[in-house]
Amino acid sequence: MESLDAEGWARLFHSCRESAWHLEMRDHYAVAEEQADIKRWRAGDWGPEADAASKAGWLDLMRATAARGVQLRRARIVSEPVTEYIRFEHEGTPQNIAAGEDVRWLPRTRASGLALPGNDCWIFDRSTVLFNHFTGDGGWVGNELSSDPHVVDVCAGAFESVWKLGIPHGQYSLA
Repeated sequence: MESLDAEGWARLFHSCRESAWHLEMRDHYAVAEEQADIKRWRAGDWGPEADAASKAGWLDLMRATAARGVQLRRARIVSEPVTEYIRFEHEGTPQNIAAGEDVRWLPRTRASGLALPGNDCWIFDRSTVLFNHFTGDGGWVGNELSSDPHVVDVCAGAFESVWKLGIPHGQYSLA
C-alpha cells in the first residue's frame, strides 16, 4: 500500500484521457485536512467561498482535467438519514460541479442488489483503479493502485450500476 501525495494524485489526472470516476461508499470520513473546515462549518462560519478556497487545489485540478475533455463523475452511496459529514459534503458539492464533476447520490437502501468493491475507488480510463483505504472511524490509511483487468472491470461495472440508480445532485434532497 502507498499513500499518494498531491503530485501523485495530479499525475493520475494529468495522464487520464477519457474518464475519471469516483465511487464513495462511506458515511463518515475523518481525514485530517478536513477537520478544521468541519469545525468552522459546525460553527456556521462556512459557505461556498470558504469551501472553494479550502479545496482550491483540487478544484483547479478538476477544471484542468475537464478542460481536456475528460469525463469526471462522482457517485456517493449514503445512508439515510444522512450523517453530519454527508451534510457537510453535500453543501460543498456545487463547487465540485462548477469545476467539471458530475455528481450523483444513491441512498444505501437502493444499493442492496449491487455488487460493490470493498473500498472507495477512482477508476481512470477503465484501465486503472486507485483504491482509497480508511480506518473504521474514517481516518486515512493509504492508496492501492491496480491495473488488473478483472479488478478494473469489477469496479467499473459497480460504478456504472451505482450511477444508473443514482440521483443527480440537483435533485437529491438530504433526508
